[in-house]
Amino acid sequence: MPHIVAVGFRRINKMLQELAPVVADRAVVDVLDVGFEEAVARVKALQARQPVDVVVAAGSNGGYLRQHLDVPVVLVKVGGFDLMQALAQARQVSDRIGLVTYEGMAPDLQRFKQLFDFAIAQRSYRTEDEARACVRALQQGGTEVVVGSGVAVDVAEQLGLTGLFLYSMDAVREALADAVEVARAARIQQAKRERLNTLLAQLSDGVIAVDTQERIETLNPAMAQWLGIDAGAWQGRRLSAACPELSLQSTLRLGLPELEKIERVRGRQLIVNRIPIVEQGVLTGAVLSAQDAVAIQRVDRHIRARAHSQAASARYDLSQLAGRSASSQRVQALALQCAHSSATVLLLGESGTGKELIAQGIHRASERRDMPFVAVNCAALSETLLESELFGHEEGAFTGARRGGKIGLFEAAHKGSIFLDEIGEMPLALQTRLLRVLQEREVLRVGAVEPTPVQVRVIAATHRDLAEQVAQGRFRLDLYYRLNILRIEVPPLRERLADIPDIAAVLLAKVRERLGTGAGSGAGSRVSDGPGERMGWGAVWQALMAQAPHHSWPGNVRELDNLIERLVVCVPPAAVLSSAEATQLLRELAPELCAVAGAAPSPSGGEDSHGVGVSGDRAQALRPAQRLSEREHILATLADCGEDKALACQRLGISRTTLWRKLRAG
Repeated sequence: MPHIVAVGFRRINKMLQELAPVVADRAVVDVLDVGFEEAVARVKALQARQPVDVVVAAGSNGGYLRQHLDVPVVLVKVGGFDLMQALAQARQVSDRIGLVTYEGMAPDLQRFKQLFDFAIAQRSYRTEDEARACVRALQQGGTEVVVGSGVAVDVAEQLGLTGLFLYSMDAVREALADAVEVARAARIQQAKRERLNTLLAQLSDGVIAVDTQERIETLNPAMAQWLGIDAGAWQGRRLSAACPELSLQSTLRLGLPELEKIERVRGRQLIVNRIPIVEQGVLTGAVLSAQDAVAIQRVDRHIRARAHSQAASARYDLSQLAGRSASSQRVQALALQCAHSSATVLLLGESGTGKELIAQGIHRASERRDMPFVAVNCAALSETLLESELFGHEEGAFTGARRGGKIGLFEAAHKGSIFLDEIGEMPLALQTRLLRVLQEREVLRVGAVEPTPVQVRVIAATHRDLAEQVAQGRFRLDLYYRLNILRIEVPPLRERLADIPDIAAVLLAKVRERLGTGAGSGAGSRVSDGPGERMGWGAVWQALMAQAPHHSWPGNVRELDNLIERLVVCVPPAAVLSSAEATQLLRELAPELCAVAGAAPSPSGGEDSHGVGVSGDRAQALRPAQRLSEREHILATLADCGEDKALACQRLGISRTTLWRKLRAG
């Protein structure tokens, strides 16, 4: 229940004592027969044991308590009826009446004078000494009856005058009732305040609320911790004086919000929002909320690290690196060793040898397996676009930039791995920025002024000789040393021909899954690779395995994958083929494979040992693929096609872009 303390001397005290039981069912009332300094001390003592909601007092005593207590003080007010009744009683005693009131004229006195047509001498006071002086002045002026407060009546009686107490029981009763309502409202407000403070205390954001004079009303623990202060010590202080960096003066003056401003406060970078508080159309204060920029970055990285999107996940394990040759086993073992380290890995090998599979396998075998794996081809994007993709950009960094900016792939790969394919094609300007990422482990977005820390493992790959690139001034030497820590050389397919059956079987399963052909060929027919069966796919598959060792595979595993998909799609579903027919069909579907077969022609000059028709002149013109370098093989194929690049690309199983790049690289 609310706790009310009623304070008053003698007459007012007696009234309070009589009326306190009237509100006993709604409040606990303590009545004190003291005043001024002693009353203040007694109220504070009571407050130390049990919170005091409201104090009830009258006259100068009430005014004094209002100035010296931090709790609401309800004054016993004199109504018009009380005044009329007291003056009417005084008139019965004498026409020479004096009215002594606390602080100012009685509001209804002038109307009463006009109504009853008699003179009243009025005096007002602020202190007890002034009250005594007022009564003496009235006595000297011939006043015989004094109407007033308890102090004035006591002094009048001491001087031999008639004193009439101005306050009535109704006035005291009304004051007690008002005190109960004030206490109840205060309790409700206090409950709301405590609930709000509880909510604010749970926030990780810092919050400060001020009134229209910028005096601090609320300051939550998070903000107090950032500022290194006791929240209670700042209550009531002007915010701009206590912490100029967080000033809300402009918000209070203009009444406009100010969002997402970066302020540096006590050595901490905060993202600050300033909002005016408007209640029923009236500005009543302002609130400031702040977030720790480091915490936001940490949460952002955590969200990105937990995002298991297809673009940011690794799908392959090192166990999926098909092949039982010594070179394949060596690469797999070395990759597994690299997975146990966090150092940068450099993968060297021709295009299409499976460097990304190895990179994903290293990531999946490492402690970062649950974190993002992000891949980017450095040769596929222009310099400007590649810079934006790798490092991200701030809002407004360039025309058409995404609102709010964009995180780069390094930030997206935080705590995980980033695979930089074709690193040898990266422009020199970006090599410098990449070097800083590797050295400082921080990324500076395009248009930003402050870097973002990242923890990311770099796996780079290239088909170029980086040492030669360095010698030619196309690659930074310091970046080369930063990348060339853990080194894996991936052999081309022509150096591990024994792995082709295993690799081809894996690729066939993936092609079938990708095309949705189940166990059949391109059109869904049954597949068998058993010897002697006159079925379409089985015979073609045997022909492919027979011809594969005689091809140089310039496109490596990617070329083999493309060739298998072509055969799966194009072999007739219900074809019944002999071995020779399958070989002929293979020649038609994959001329680049059969054109460079290394077997000598048959004595008749019509077919080789595998049944592939090759003219004697053509066989003499082409050397075995195993003896040709990649460039020599490409040039020979191009010459054989009459410099028809489209036909040469078809035979080689590569794109025109790849053909152009390989010729230019030579």
